[in-house]
Amino acid sequence: MIHKFKSAGFNIVLDVNSGGVHVVDDLTYDILDNIEPPFAPSVPEKVLEKLQKFHRREDIWTCYDEIVQLYNEKMIFTEPSECRSCEAAAVPLRALCLNISHDCNLRCRYCFAENGSFGGERCMMTAETAERAVDFLIENSGDVQTAEIYFFGGEPLMNFEVVKHTVSYARSREKDTGKKFRFSITTNGTLLNDEITDYINSEIDSVILSADGRREINDAVRCRTDGTGIYDDIMPKFRKLVSERNGREYCVRGTFTRRNTDFSEDVFSLADAGFERISIEPVAAGSDPDYTLTEAELPWVFREYDRLAQRLADSEREGRKIFFLPFDIDVFGTVCSKKKENGCSCGNSYLAVTPSGDIYPCHQFTGDAEMKMGSIFGGETNAELRNRFAQTTVRNRTECRECWAKFYCSGGCTAAAYHSGGDLMKPHKLTCQLMKKRIECALAVIVSGAECENDVL
Repeated sequence: MIHKFKSAGFNIVLDVNSGGVHVVDDLTYDILDNIEPPFAPSVPEKVLEKLQKFHRREDIWTCYDEIVQLYNEKMIFTEPSECRSCEAAAVPLRALCLNISHDCNLRCRYCFAENGSFGGERCMMTAETAERAVDFLIENSGDVQTAEIYFFGGEPLMNFEVVKHTVSYARSREKDTGKKFRFSITTNGTLLNDEITDYINSEIDSVILSADGRREINDAVRCRTDGTGIYDDIMPKFRKLVSERNGREYCVRGTFTRRNTDFSEDVFSLADAGFERISIEPVAAGSDPDYTLTEAELPWVFREYDRLAQRLADSEREGRKIFFLPFDIDVFGTVCSKKKENGCSCGNSYLAVTPSGDIYPCHQFTGDAEMKMGSIFGGETNAELRNRFAQTTVRNRTECRECWAKFYCSGGCTAAAYHSGGDLMKPHKLTCQLMKKRIECALAVIVSGAECENDVL
């Protein structure tokens, strides 16, 4: 299977099963529109007749032979590989998302978590519950060497003392368990001060800073309970935190809605504010019609992704590298095929824990009674439900099996699939369309970067 497209001035051919990315000339691109295996010894006459209106016959013959050679060398139209290690199954727990705070000091317009409450009472996780969550992760992580804990909310810094306590307790268990813990936190930044910034930069491995780009965009949707914006408050705090991280992982993550489909401006606004690692994600599976993207906005969004890809490519050619994380995909095979087929592994190796200790497949399922998987105080999860999530691989999803994008999106967000149609195995269609476009643009940016460095993909 191949997928071919044009982006950022390149003709790109993706060999789906091998992951090979080929930049080709117009003739090769046109021939690939008209042929597929098994190949004849020479150019089929009907193909020759069609293409010689635009290309010389001898060039067509030569190009055809080159394509056949690539096929014989298993570089194009490759067959899918069979990997027994990638069979879908429940696996040891690797990560917990701790909803450390079911409360938030902001009232973001598009918030899926109902402004931090997740549809329930506003509350905080206690130190005792956090300790039990750490123990639960240890008990269920098997031979996993590095266990991960994500502090999420609501706003996690509203419960900063328990964040610190959790890190300290997990560190105290490393020696007797032989495990190492890695920590991540997502924050809106309003509660950052020197003490908290120093702590995060010392103890937290990865930080996600929430901001939506331009001041007018950010403050229209990310506001306090009194409706006032936060841009001028958080930006100096974010710059200080990032400047003092000494290369440790961070990302400024924003959201775009149907109200700002010119989101490339927000990416570059954040870059101009001093941030190199940026993510802007769409509200594609929400319920608020004022903010959730629909089919009507897709042409605008697709054009904007093209525009962003071109701007990022031009920026890199000028010597300015901006890491737009949604375009940071694996084309060199560094991610194993199991990871590509399973995606985020929510409900399987990744689970979410509420302040009361209830377990859900991920934070986006929190509060859904049908998706409650158990409790950390019970020590076990719903095995049947966990196995259902283990089966949500691209091999098992009918609509994913023949999709060219399957090894990059891994079937997409399972929560979006469930909330849009109630079926874990049927991907959210609008999200699929967005993802395919994004992958094409990502490959174009990577090709451009390789061209700048004279690399060969």
